[in-house]
Amino acid sequence: MSTAHSTALNFRSAVEADVPELVALVESAYRGDASRAGWTTEADYLDGQRTDPEGVRAIIGAADGVLLVVERAGELVACCQLEHRADHAYFGMFAVRPGLQGGGLGKEILAEAERRAREAWGAKEMRMTVVNVREELIAYYVRRGYRRTGEMSPFPYGDERFGVPLREDLAFELLVKSL
Repeated sequence: MSTAHSTALNFRSAVEADVPELVALVESAYRGDASRAGWTTEADYLDGQRTDPEGVRAIIGAADGVLLVVERAGELVACCQLEHRADHAYFGMFAVRPGLQGGGLGKEILAEAERRAREAWGAKEMRMTVVNVREELIAYYVRRGYRRTGEMSPFPYGDERFGVPLREDLAFELLVKSL
């Protein structure tokens, strides 16, 4: 391990008290000027919010999933959602603090999420959806063994809970990895 990652990551299930900090983390990773410090920003495609307290609470309360809080030295550094869906797991709401992106933290968290889905649920594959215009992000997942399916689902235009689109060609592409 490099010195940048000398302190071990701690994974735990999110609780109600985490909601404000989780919303702030997700917003900082995807929206506005703060997100431009990292490479996961969606600020060029989407304005408005990425999530809200109600959305985070719904994931925390889901019976068939978990919102993992990732801490290092007692500090929240990332989060991700895992949801058990029949023979596979869905991976979502992945956010790493912008100033910590690019150092291998995401790769480590993704590997742990895959391990948990395989061991806890016997999931045969991990699935996720990524905004189709996020070529750099899609390439990141492809390098980690995810396969582009070309299967698109519509972006929820008009539902500002998911943001305010700045272009008219957005959709979600399904990515799949065999576990």
